[in-house]
Amino acid sequence: MSKSIIENTIEDLETLRSKSPLVHNITNYVVMNNTANALLAIGASPIMAHAIEEVEEMVTICSATVINIGTLSEPWIQSMEKAAAKAVSIHKPLVLDPVGAGASNLRNMAIRRILGAGSPSIVRGNASEILSTLNSSGKTKGVDSTDSSESAVDSGKSLSKVTGGVVVISGATDYILSGTEKAQVRNGDPLMTKVTGLGCTASAICGAFAAIQPNQFRAATSAMAIMGIAGEMAKSKTSSPGSFQIAFLDALYEIGADTIKQKLNGE
Repeated sequence: MSKSIIENTIEDLETLRSKSPLVHNITNYVVMNNTANALLAIGASPIMAHAIEEVEEMVTICSATVINIGTLSEPWIQSMEKAAAKAVSIHKPLVLDPVGAGASNLRNMAIRRILGAGSPSIVRGNASEILSTLNSSGKTKGVDSTDSSESAVDSGKSLSKVTGGVVVISGATDYILSGTEKAQVRNGDPLMTKVTGLGCTASAICGAFAAIQPNQFRAATSAMAIMGIAGEMAKSKTSSPGSFQIAFLDALYEIGADTIKQKLNGE
């Protein structure tokens, strides 16, 4: 375990909390409330805005933009394209969560359009979503993954080459990939898969860290470390998914340097 990963995560968390960055989210109906609360708990400030008439203004005033394709419609796709193009044009971090990639032609088309509008700084998804973002080999079950995170590493590397940015593959082991760089985070708990939207939360947290850390590979690594540790902290308080959701928000708020030093498991 590299000590520098621990030090970087602690430093990035402290910076995030001191700067409280505005994070713009075009996200899905299922997770809006949970995502906003998670960003507040970690120390960021959320803005949830998808109207095409204002997305460029929101991108401009915020420190990062997170695009999540969970509940799609054509007007939303147009807003996502516009937001992506604006973020890239003014050099703001852009995070893409390709929720349910491969599950429908609409989702696959939306991903192509968003990637065509602007290359994201970070793409975060489960293994099936990452596999399907570039091809149709991923086996999706709705928005759940039926592939292991390890199985998507090669596709993640290829996607990183296409976007020029970071690719995060969530799973029992989280893989963070960028060019020749590769990190692994092995924190978390299986109960996290029983709470809707924690993957979406991970993408939003990536946006928060990307907003304050120019090195997007480091930002994504810190974000996934915090997510996994918070999951373990929540599990220590409950073994049921309903109360886990609340305990997870509490953990994001409570997590600090000592806990990171004790629990971070990665390389």
